[in-house]
Amino acid sequence: MAYSAPCTASSRSYFEALELAERRALHSYFDQHIVADDEFGYIALDEGDYCALPAHLATRVVHTIHGSMLDEF
Repeated sequence: MAYSAPCTASSRSYFEALELAERRALHSYFDQHIVADDEFGYIALDEGDYCALPAHLATRVVHTIHGSMLDEF
């Protein structure tokens, strides 16, 4: 289910966070989340830094990039 909420953050901060999350996801087992932030616009968070994402952050996730490393080898 997708939710829409008005955001005053600039699109530039979104694309900067997206670029960072995509780069980090290539070298991580954990998902990378782009989170709306009132002060900074958008920020990229590594799920591995928080174990389970706290509820106050999980509700502000606008995009997730899955970690690309495999643990099968």
